[in-house]
Amino acid sequence: MKPVLLAFLVLLAQPAWSADLETELSAIQHRWAEIQYQMPDDQKEKAFEALAGEAEDFVAHYPDRAEPLIWQGIVLSTYAGAKGGLGALGLVKDARKSLEAALAINGTALDGSAYTSLGSLYYQVPGWPLGFGDDDKARQYLQKALAINPEGLDANFFFGDFLLDQGEPERARAYLQKVLEAPGRPGREVADAGRRAEARERLETL
Repeated sequence: MKPVLLAFLVLLAQPAWSADLETELSAIQHRWAEIQYQMPDDQKEKAFEALAGEAEDFVAHYPDRAEPLIWQGIVLSTYAGAKGGLGALGLVKDARKSLEAALAINGTALDGSAYTSLGSLYYQVPGWPLGFGDDDKARQYLQKALAINPEGLDANFFFGDFLLDQGEPERARAYLQKVLEAPGRPGREVADAGRRAEARERLETL
């Protein structure tokens, strides 16, 4: 069979919504990276608020898929970070719900990103009585993410950052160094550059 015909048949075999999901996912990922890493801090809150609306629509388009829920959780959590204060607590609780819903559908979607994002929430959110922060849960989720994607840029960054938060700088160094060596993600160049810059900043403090 000719390669061109084979490729065409493979394309036909894919669900029609598959390409649309990938297109919407890529658009949200790209916009998130632009806001997070290229926009002035005083403009981020409004921009993330708008992106949260897009993420909500994305979830509504594909209610049985984990990927939109993962990115809804990521957008809501970074929106909360930009907003700050007590007003952010409702957003992080909504982010947790989205990520837990994603895990219920497919825990390995997007290389285990739901575990990574949940883990990052659990060590960055205040504990009781203000929030649901829990360092033990954070460690469990972040280790699950690494088990799924041991070379992953985000998985290594957040576990390294968590270890710094826990007072384990030498262990953190190894994971943060892996961020600089992790393979790039096609179409995620802005996010990759931003995450590596964050890893370098933390390594410079050690």
